[in-house]
Amino acid sequence: MTVTGSVHSFDVSTGVDGPGTRFVAFLAGCPLRCQYCHSPDTWFRRSGQIMDADELMTEIQRYERFIKVAHGGVTLSGGEALQQPDFVREIFTRCRERGLHTALDTSGYLGAKASDELLEVTDLVLLDIKAGDEETYHRVTRTGSLEPTVSFAHRLADRGIPIWVRFVLVPGLTDTVENIDAVAAIAASISTVERVEVLPFHRLGAAKYAALNQPFPLAGTDAPTPALVDRVRARFRAHGLTVY
Repeated sequence: MTVTGSVHSFDVSTGVDGPGTRFVAFLAGCPLRCQYCHSPDTWFRRSGQIMDADELMTEIQRYERFIKVAHGGVTLSGGEALQQPDFVREIFTRCRERGLHTALDTSGYLGAKASDELLEVTDLVLLDIKAGDEETYHRVTRTGSLEPTVSFAHRLADRGIPIWVRFVLVPGLTDTVENIDAVAAIAASISTVERVEVLPFHRLGAAKYAALNQPFPLAGTDAPTPALVDRVRARFRAHGLTVY
């Protein structure tokens, strides 16, 4: 049976979505409504184009030689890629057959949907830990909870899958010392975390909210100052973590 997915868009990036130069496919649909989300146009499955695995692999193969020379691979992102686990598994299986490195960009909130077969063909997980406690996590995401992400992270560690943790720093939302230390403690407790990326909040997605006639929740929030970003990165390093 042909496996299909809803694909919002795809791009080629370097140094942002995993090691090397990568083909990145953004799958449509996400259960979370993060206040800082810069891609509200990916929230619903209907916003994407239905593609079967053959069609997406044809696009990937156009860049295959370039990706391999640049020591990159294929990243499936979103939205939330794990809303479409069968499609992810099929694409990653085919990428592995072609010798392409695979990376899953996920919040981990739907980690229970990732089968062992999917994880078997996953080389790296880019894990977005949005907050360090349930109250802050729900305030950030407006719909989710932290526990599924933590459980998924430990499941990945038990399988020996490398993890790059991502944390979005938002003044007035995720920047308290208590929250940062809680996120750092979670990351430090996971044996396969290789690095933590502290990502400063930005308002580059504001135009997308306007186009959708939706209010941008953080329209009045400024980006964190370089000094704040440095302080937060130092707190993660104090937990013994490698920080970017």
